[in-house]
Amino acid sequence: MGTPEFALPTLRAVNASRHEILAVVTGPDVARGRGQAVQETPVKQLALEFGLPVLQPVTLKNPDFWTEIKTISADLYIVVAFRILPPELIAIPRLGAVNLHASLLPKYRGAAPINWALINGETETGITVFQIKPQVDTGDILLQEKVPIDPADTYGTVAPRLSQIGANLILAALDGLESGTLKGAIQNNDLATPAPKIFPELGEIDWQKPADVVKNLIHGLSPMPGAFSFFKGRRLKFLGATASDENFQSEPGTIVARDKNNLKILTGRGVIIPTELQFEGRKPLAIAEFLRGFAGKAGEKFAS
Repeated sequence: MGTPEFALPTLRAVNASRHEILAVVTGPDVARGRGQAVQETPVKQLALEFGLPVLQPVTLKNPDFWTEIKTISADLYIVVAFRILPPELIAIPRLGAVNLHASLLPKYRGAAPINWALINGETETGITVFQIKPQVDTGDILLQEKVPIDPADTYGTVAPRLSQIGANLILAALDGLESGTLKGAIQNNDLATPAPKIFPELGEIDWQKPADVVKNLIHGLSPMPGAFSFFKGRRLKFLGATASDENFQSEPGTIVARDKNNLKILTGRGVIIPTELQFEGRKPLAIAEFLRGFAGKAGEKFAS
């Protein structure tokens, strides 16, 4: 059960293993873009390539879906970036349902664990396979693997890395559950931290905040939905940056230095040095290329 690209490595790994996939459950086709062309989910596209049966319930409480899923009679459900399963659905398979979650549970329970780990400046994250219980992300931990976060990492670099590691972890969990040798460990709820859904408005940069906080926000929301600010009324998305503790006598949000290859913007403490930027409606550009078409100069200010 899965929908986005994050679930694809697991689907590939399980399909190539000795374990049998009886069906794939994913989201419905949706109309996207200006032409409203109907698009299939990434998981559906790959499942069809593999010749696997695909179920696309609009709601998990649809009676026809329940009839189909019970008829399939799977031993286990594997859930990767899907929906919250009703308790009655979890109870159907013999071995229950396992979830691949992109954090070191119980830290970062919720819809956006990778984003929040980066926004909060973590130097380490990881991937967890756990047994699903009705309460979201609270089930017993089956397997975990720690993964370091590099200062240059963004959501766009961490997510693919975790999805690949997670695919191998799922295979190990399948073998352990099949043999009966893998036992779950209860989560310590006192250590739980939230990772709620990300909304676009979170991305507006507050230049009063310290440079390292701004940099973490930029990396946690890159490439989507993106941290942003406004320059002369134009929305500008920040996709990568470094932070420096340099100080200047000016207001936060002010361009304090620029040349052909670099731009420095003052924050509440230190400066942000963007590495990749994107004006709304334009393509992302590395900083040197972006600056060739950017008229902003020292002393001018971003909206705060």
